[in-house]
Amino acid sequence: MTITIFLGALLGLMVLGMPIAFALILTGVVLMFHLNFFDAQLVAQNMLAGADVYPLMAVPCFILAGEVMNAGGISKRIISLAVSMVGHIKGGLGYVAIAATLLLGAFSGSALADTAAVATLLIPMMRSHGYPVARSAGLIAAGGVIAPIVPPSMPFIIFGVTTNTSISSLFVAGIAPALLRALGLVVVWSMLARNMDVKLQPKSSWKERRDSLVDAVWALILPVIIVGGLKGGLFTPTEAAAVAAVYAMFVSLFIYREVTAAQLKTLFVNAARTTSTVMFLCAAAFVASYMVTLADLPAQVTDLLGPLISYPRTLVGAVMVLLLAIGTVMDLTPTILVMGPVLMPIMIKAGVDPTYFGVMFILVGTLGLIHPPVCTVLNVVCGVAKISLESATRGVWPFLLVETVLVFLFVVFPKFITLPMSWFH
Repeated sequence: MTITIFLGALLGLMVLGMPIAFALILTGVVLMFHLNFFDAQLVAQNMLAGADVYPLMAVPCFILAGEVMNAGGISKRIISLAVSMVGHIKGGLGYVAIAATLLLGAFSGSALADTAAVATLLIPMMRSHGYPVARSAGLIAAGGVIAPIVPPSMPFIIFGVTTNTSISSLFVAGIAPALLRALGLVVVWSMLARNMDVKLQPKSSWKERRDSLVDAVWALILPVIIVGGLKGGLFTPTEAAAVAAVYAMFVSLFIYREVTAAQLKTLFVNAARTTSTVMFLCAAAFVASYMVTLADLPAQVTDLLGPLISYPRTLVGAVMVLLLAIGTVMDLTPTILVMGPVLMPIMIKAGVDPTYFGVMFILVGTLGLIHPPVCTVLNVVCGVAKISLESATRGVWPFLLVETVLVFLFVVFPKFITLPMSWFH
């Protein structure tokens, strides 16, 4: 009964068009009335508690780093480096898109920011060289969802805070799946590119490649600092966010000099607006999460999934299918905030490694970012490329298929995630 009330209230409010943050608060209130108590002060206290979490301090810093990265020429130099290396081969600009989304994901961990940066720079170039625009847009969107599983990743931070999972462990566990996802896109694109009649980029000389590398070296240092600092214990994920923001500002202001001190105000305001949206969502979700715990919803879900608890891989596979379905109607962050606290106790009871499940959760959740009807990342690319969502959906499906297959490959062979994770630790 409680599960029906919870899902009915949440989905019903969303169908009515209510913003997800307010829907989460009201769902918590509905559960309060169901349990025969209501306390407005408790709602306010839980909202404050949801925002007053130390690891969430990383969110504004990483958002600011992404804003500065895009304005300060860091994205442009990474793409120029990739073009100089592989732009001349057949389908080369597609490989540039994959490399750029993988590298840029190591700066901001935001799928929307990285996809927008790559699409803005590459789609006009791909269009002028005769690449199919819908297929190019689909590739960039599919590459954009690598960012949430590359450290530093905002979804990992939110998942770690919500489920009390080690954020550092999630960061390092995401590296291998991100590389495999990029490799899967390379394989699919190489097969599609064979039949494309496109104009090739001129081959760069070794001097041009060296100059591009030298120009981009300051940008390439940041991922090394973050991953090395986390592995070496030099700083926590929250401190890594501050390091990323300060480093991005230093490079943009004093090395590349494409951002002035006067422009920083606009970047800070943009970052603050995005941060306020994310933080209010986290605060609202804490109300629903508190009531979910009080109503003992995880135990009820455990009873429903009880027959699968003795079969961990089957359980993980079933939950992945559930999350795929949820991802078609709900964005990634709300999915983490709503489903994370409900599903994690079940996984722990079944003996599933929490870090492994966290990576799988985000891997599946990111597919909803490029799958209609929500598909926020795909919508961003549609806006940049000026094509319809229908065209972009036709363009993205081969890449969406390979990313889905990879998820279930990780279900069958979890060591693809757990072995690299143990090496980093």
